[in-house]
Amino acid sequence: MAAVNSQHNNANSNQGFRVLLRTLRYRNYRLFFFGQGISLIGTWMQQIALSWLVYRLTDSVFLLGLVSFATRAPIFALTPLAGVLADRWNRHRIMVVTQTLSMLQALILSALLFANLIAIWHVIALGLFIGLVNALDIPARQSFIVDMVENKDDLGNAIALNSSLVNAARLIGPSLAGILVAAAGEGACFLLNALSFLAVIVALLLMTVPARKAEPRRQRVLHELREGAAYVFGFAPMRDILLLLSLVSLMGMPYAVLMPVFAKDIFHGGPHTLGFLMAASGGGALLGAVFLASKKTVIGLGRWIVQATLIFGASLLVFAFSRSYWFSIAVLVLTGFGMIVQMASSNTVLQTLVEDDKRGRLMSFYAMAFMGTAPFGSLLAGSLAAKIGAPYTVVVGGVCCLIGGLLFARKLPELRRLMRPIYVQKGILPELVSGIQAASETPDSAAGRNPGP
Repeated sequence: MAAVNSQHNNANSNQGFRVLLRTLRYRNYRLFFFGQGISLIGTWMQQIALSWLVYRLTDSVFLLGLVSFATRAPIFALTPLAGVLADRWNRHRIMVVTQTLSMLQALILSALLFANLIAIWHVIALGLFIGLVNALDIPARQSFIVDMVENKDDLGNAIALNSSLVNAARLIGPSLAGILVAAAGEGACFLLNALSFLAVIVALLLMTVPARKAEPRRQRVLHELREGAAYVFGFAPMRDILLLLSLVSLMGMPYAVLMPVFAKDIFHGGPHTLGFLMAASGGGALLGAVFLASKKTVIGLGRWIVQATLIFGASLLVFAFSRSYWFSIAVLVLTGFGMIVQMASSNTVLQTLVEDDKRGRLMSFYAMAFMGTAPFGSLLAGSLAAKIGAPYTVVVGGVCCLIGGLLFARKLPELRRLMRPIYVQKGILPELVSGIQAASETPDSAAGRNPGP
């Protein structure tokens, strides 16, 4: 009997593992997953090394915020246009170009540092350059995930696995960066990041991507941009998810920009301390992404958007008041969990609601909400921290996230009502009876099914 139970448990474990990794059965996604995984480790190494370099050169929390602003401001300004291009152009080719340009930026950074010519204006200028590249890359990459997954029922798993990948790299990259910066300087991290881009470029070139059907384009770019904005912001579930994501990104996410201050001034450590703090947040984010990848359906993700936002806000408050290094490490695990579950759940819900021909434009607004508002938050956090200190700046962000989560929770029942007809139409809720399907013909639900202009 014990042997039978053991076999049954092993079978359940294997089945659960297959469910968790089911999207890897697609060759293109598998190539993307492993190539991107290597590249992202290098990206996180560069991000940690860059923040330490700026603080070491300037000893200024304001300039930490300014550099982050320069890196991400183009995303806010240009991603709506890039979303139109992602719907028009070949997303696969866009990614090959953007990843190559990202490799070039890392090479220039490493060359300047090894030549002992680096200055803060170089960092800001190269930050603006990579921001321009990312403004085009992000909508194309987010939309390209759908092109790699043949069965759209696996879309949620693909997004969650991609988030797992980002945060596994976030767990490994900062730890390696802390060790490398202490041993060989920031330039070593920049150089390794440049080399890591080869993995994702080779993976993209090895893919066999079916040609997208060419659609006649009679409208101008600005018209399609307005059409996309009306489509997204005219439908309450999309609009409210993006607004909450913008608030969390603006007020909560900049805690990461202030990590060098906590590492150096509060915990009295060096680059390795910074690396471990960021790795703790990355570890929690990885747990959150794995948790989402194990879910078989998008049903219930609205509730998790609320819960994750509240977890994120509350953990920021606790971290701000903590003066124990190891306790802070534990709290940052919760911070990372809340952050990634909120972000990835929002992404998944949005991608299941959107019409395919508007996916690039929706993802551009998602990029604006998630990454585009972050530079303003970083600038605000740097300015505020210079006046009231880093801990109280994090407190302000945590309180704003808690308020936003509670307001979204009040609207959630109405948002679910508007989303339900779309899920019925797409077969995500096949068990619903015909009476609910008939309700999709009411004016409100018809607007939910086709919220465009």
